[in-house]
Amino acid sequence: MAAPLRVGILNDMADGPPGLVDIERWLRLCVDELTAAGRLDREVEFVHAWGLGLPEGTAGAVERAHAELVAKDALLIVGPAIGDNALVATPLAEASRTPTLNWAGSERARGDYMFHLQVGSHEDESILLARHLAAQGAQRIAVASDRSPIGRRHLQFLQDEAEVLGLRIVAAIGLSPLAEEAGAEVDELIEARPDGVLYLGLGLAAPAVARALTARGWTGPRAMNTAGIRGYYGDFAAVVDGWAYVDMHSDGNRTLAALRERLGLRPSAALAAAKGYDLGRLVAEGLARAPELTREGVREGLEQVKWLPAAEGREGTLLGFGVHDRGALHGRYLVMRQWRNGESIEVDDVGG
Repeated sequence: MAAPLRVGILNDMADGPPGLVDIERWLRLCVDELTAAGRLDREVEFVHAWGLGLPEGTAGAVERAHAELVAKDALLIVGPAIGDNALVATPLAEASRTPTLNWAGSERARGDYMFHLQVGSHEDESILLARHLAAQGAQRIAVASDRSPIGRRHLQFLQDEAEVLGLRIVAAIGLSPLAEEAGAEVDELIEARPDGVLYLGLGLAAPAVARALTARGWTGPRAMNTAGIRGYYGDFAAVVDGWAYVDMHSDGNRTLAALRERLGLRPSAALAAAKGYDLGRLVAEGLARAPELTREGVREGLEQVKWLPAAEGREGTLLGFGVHDRGALHGRYLVMRQWRNGESIEVDDVGG
């Protein structure tokens, strides 16, 4: 029997199992589909490494997890999921010449060996958010952003787009990405008399901002980046009720609709299904298209993935890579939604 193809999963959101997100089920689903179709002729084995990364953990934990998977002979590594840690892993992928597929938000986490499935975008989201607030009639914007690479990158692109649209950022405050209280910071924002408020960051501090605004009776337009997808878990959606946010799935995406029908998935599982299935197909297709079963071969196989209908984004969004093209999603892959009474409702994304 031929030795299995080994795929590593780098989990940067926990220091050990079970972790917060199970992506292996989606990778396995897509690998099994291609095996059944005769396009993969040997078993695929998934091996895990755990390293709680930034902001709760350390960059060193991510470095050790990546090195562990390289030492385990992974042909391809999937992860990290958080932008800060994808930036840590990018030079590691280059140095070890191991194709790595992160599913984070930073377009800077790309390279010859680092591929990127955009689960959000530190660069594109702020453009969409600025246009959304402008469409709501907001002209004076107050911003709370994480003091982190994620928050700073979002703020930079927001400032650029605000200038284009004629929006005025009347207050911009930074806060710890782990903040549990934000009363003083929100007071500073409100004192600037904004007619729209944004939160930009990983999302752990978003409830503190939302609670403080609610406590002060502020009810104007409020929006956040893909931090808002945390509303699918716990009481986050209740805390940020009324907030618009950037999501990765659309009710009109036919690929996602077909997947949900096939698997019998509830609406609340749509986001996890969309990103998991897209990630799984990239992995499976990269392996199936590899001209040789080496790390270099898998890198070339990923470059040959083209024009797959994406489950993420609006209908017509495509998945694929290419030579010097390491961003998987092409088209209108970001979707404006809003939390209302515990449900995520798709709203007009003003052409973003």
